[in-house]
Parts: sequence; C-alpha cells; structure tokens
Amino acid sequence: MRYVVIGAGAVGGAVGGRLAEAGHEVVLVARGAQYEALRAGGLRLVTPEGARTHRLPVVDRPEALDLTADDVLVLAVKTQDSTAALDAWSVRPVAGGATAGERLPLICAQNGVESERLALRRFRRVYGMCVWLPATFVRPGEVSAAGTPLTGILHLGRYPAGTDETARLIAADLESAKLLAPVVPDVMRWKYGKLLANLANAIEAVTGPVTGQAALDVFERAFAEGTAVLAAAGIDPAGREEQAAARAGRIRFEPFDGSPRGGGSSWQSLSRGTGTIEADFLNGEIVLLGRLHGIPTPVNEVLRRTANAFARERREAGSMSVAELVALVDAEAR
Repeated sequence: MRYVVIGAGAVGGAVGGRLAEAGHEVVLVARGAQYEALRAGGLRLVTPEGARTHRLPVVDRPEALDLTADDVLVLAVKTQDSTAALDAWSVRPVAGGATAGERLPLICAQNGVESERLALRRFRRVYGMCVWLPATFVRPGEVSAAGTPLTGILHLGRYPAGTDETARLIAADLESAKLLAPVVPDVMRWKYGKLLANLANAIEAVTGPVTGQAALDVFERAFAEGTAVLAAAGIDPAGREEQAAARAGRIRFEPFDGSPRGGGSSWQSLSRGTGTIEADFLNGEIVLLGRLHGIPTPVNEVLRRTANAFARERREAGSMSVAELVALVDAEAR
C-alpha cells in the first residue's frame, strides 16, 4: 500500500516519516512554505534516536498525483480544513476506474469527532484513528516527536464501527514503524475519550501550560460538562483509566537538543499565526451536544469563543493570564 498523507504537519509528518523509515511508500501533501521546504530539502524528522531527513514525493494539490487502487489516504489536516480537503480528494479518479471516494480507504487521523461524519458523506470506506502522538511542527520542513520507544499509539477502526482486513493491514504497517495501532471495533469510544482530554487544548493555547491549580480547575469544569453531555447523548467514551492502561509503559518522553517540545495542536496553531484553531470541534462539540440535549456548557463556550478570538486576531499563544480566563468563565457561568 502507498500512504498519501494529506496534511504533512506535526502528526502527518511524524506518521509519514516513520512509515518511510520502515520501508513503506509515502507521499506527502502540503501547502505553502511547508510544501516548498519539503520539496527543496525533504522532511527532517527529529526523534530521541536523532534526526533523519526523508526525501519523499510531495505534492501541493490532488491534481498533481495519480491515484491507484493500492493507495490509502491519511487525512491529517486540522478539522477546520477537512471539508476542503475531502471535497478535493474524493472526486479524484483512481487508475482502473471510479473515484477516490468510491474506492479508496480514508483514515481520519485527527482530534475531535466531526471529520469522520464529514468524510462519510464523500467516502464509502472511512476509518477513525485516535491519535496519541505528541509531535511538534518546528519549522517548515521539520517535525519533532519525543516519544520513545514508540512514537505514538493510534487506535484504528472502521467508521462508524467495526474492523476489517484493510484496518489490520494498515495497523501492521504502522506497527512496523514504531507506531502501536490497536484495531478496535469501537474506535469512536476512543476518539470521544480523547475529545474530553483535548478540552484542555484551548486553555493551554490562550494561557500556556495547564499546570497550576487554577488552570487545572478550569479544565476539570470543562471536563465535567463534557462528561455530562456525552452521557445525555448516550455516548460512552473510553475512560481515563482505560486510556492510561493502553499507554502504560509504552511511551516515555526524552528531550533532545535543538528541537524543544512545544505545546499541543491548538497552541501550535496560535504560535504559527495560522488564523484558525480547532476549538469549534473540541470545546465546540461539547457546546453543540449541550444545546441539543438541554445541558448548559458555559465553560466550554468561553473556551471555544476565547480560542477563536485569539486565532482570528492572531494574538500571541499563552498571552492571557489564568486569572483573566477564570473571570470570563465565572461571568459566563452566573
């Protein structure tokens, strides 16, 4: 199989680089400065084992690549960019007939739970992937991933549910590349569990690392809202203990020189000044479910709204004090 990684940023670059190291065929899809850097100098992947440069095929649009029946599409863009990518790739012809949407498997390797729904409108064969892979977009052409001995854990399954032989073959390729990939029939349980953890992303993005008690308290309030609305919606997420057991002893983090580990995905969006952030599909998912089921979600609404304002105004990541954020949350919750 050939892996076409749509969105060669932190996660896409780490997965694509590791697959290439293991001898699998990989094509990277990127835009702008990232595309130019990958085309000129290759992908520099920095891990605790050292830095390696992979000179892989890279394209900046679907029309630049001829698809075959052996291709696997890995969607690794932020969810706010999913619709445009899915529209563009789903209609591409595949050698032998039909389109990518009709023939090829598509993996949603993203935070949140919305992209699978978007994808299934356009692709017949959709797979969810719960990504636990701390990685950082260091600069155009360079990605760091600090996990060892495994780089990440990627629960994988058909969407909306089930498993199949394709999932097992993909998992075997990933596991040859230092990426543990348990194939599970209920992958969305894992993604909803990760969604609850990712409610902290907006806090980190606007105030910095979530370490002090006040920031942790805001997260716990957001988490409690999320737990309540998922219960009201009849959704049973993978719990904290279940997730911790799946990761236990499999990944540790080791520092390496020259590539400091940055914040999470939302923090990276602000630090790069992209103008967008994934809060609508993390905290906003909880707000949506709360409105559908009549449950107030003031904490997540403030986090969604504040993170979006930071992205829109291109404010500096971490530049709001925790006290300011707490004041906004308390005012909304009254």
